[in-house]
Amino acid sequence: MFQGVYTAIITPFRNGKIDYDAYFSLLEKQILGGVSGVVPCGTTGESPTLSHEEHAELIRETVRTVDKRIQVVAGTGSNSTREAVELTEAACKDGVDGILQVNPYYNKPTQEGMFLHFKEVADHSSVPIMLYNIPGRTGVNLLPETVLRLSEHPRIRSMKEATGDLGQMSKLISLVGDKMTVLSGDDNLTLPLLAVGGVGVVSVISNLFPSSLVRLVDCFRKGDLTTARRIHYDFLDLFALAFTETNPIPIKAAMSWQGHCSPEIRLPLTPLSQNAAAEKLKKTVAALIEKGYN
Repeated sequence: MFQGVYTAIITPFRNGKIDYDAYFSLLEKQILGGVSGVVPCGTTGESPTLSHEEHAELIRETVRTVDKRIQVVAGTGSNSTREAVELTEAACKDGVDGILQVNPYYNKPTQEGMFLHFKEVADHSSVPIMLYNIPGRTGVNLLPETVLRLSEHPRIRSMKEATGDLGQMSKLISLVGDKMTVLSGDDNLTLPLLAVGGVGVVSVISNLFPSSLVRLVDCFRKGDLTTARRIHYDFLDLFALAFTETNPIPIKAAMSWQGHCSPEIRLPLTPLSQNAAAEKLKKTVAALIEKGYN
């Protein structure tokens, strides 16, 4: 089952197209950083603005480049069950290690609708599935009781929890902890979730600081709570600043400042506003690098 640090990797663009040279460098940075895996075509990867052809190609190129050195958990979610199944089948054929399935968005299904949706996708998947609960973006909250029902499916093995509600996360772990792993979908809740039984994070910040996030999780696992807490508190400002505007706007800007990609982002998202928050973000990233974080 999935555990550790998974990077919700950005999709770099240049002149309107995916910048594969930059992307391949980012993948190598993640591998060197020791992450458990990468998640292409997620929210942080601007999946809503990728064409179907780009989506499929990006997953194929990720699998080819990673070459089993770390796991590839591909985002194949949709608010259409049929489309989610088709995307999942294609990703499985391309050799991914897992699938990330976000709540169906906009059409606001019931709990029964989400149960049937995820079950249908899982029935057509040949690899383990990580569910992704992020009601702030999808408009629906996948409740722990529904996840418990889904945990009976042999291919539904993990959950990325991004409600921001540690109480709900705790209840979820109490119900499914022996059947599924639960990872934080919010960087700032990685350490608190580990403390109540979570096993890792699907991280935005690890795009820029993979080794540091890996160390936080590893230190907790080894019982070195002092170091885990120090990393958590050193990164606390960045965890907040990375979401002062819609993700992935801030992290993509920060990556561009460090020369990892161009700042290009696709509409309807726009470049980071040049204001006090952006200046604080730049100074915070620089200070962490000066401290030796990477």
